[in-house]
Amino acid sequence: MNEILIALIIGIVAGIIDVIPMIIQKTDKYANLSAFFHWVVLGLIIPFVSWNIAPWLKGLIIAEITVIPILLIVAPEDKKAIIPITIMSAILGVGVGLAGAYFIG
Repeated sequence: MNEILIALIIGIVAGIIDVIPMIIQKTDKYANLSAFFHWVVLGLIIPFVSWNIAPWLKGLIIAEITVIPILLIVAPEDKKAIIPITIMSAILGVGVGLAGAYFIG
């Protein structure tokens, strides 16, 4: 149970980091909530995926795979957002992967 709580905290921190620039840019509240909960869920998933690769790479791959549906929704309305979303997803994915390996094991 302790590991799940730690993973939840990792996801919440990643979600807050992702949403702060969105709030500054006055992004729609539903987009903010979607991004936040995306990272909360990834915080619960990434640390527990058992792949025999480096934790940072595991986080990167899972984060980039799971951001594809978001990109498909955003792309028709704001093509300029694709690159920042992809970059932020990569950075946070690596961070969640490393934090999960450090705090959960």
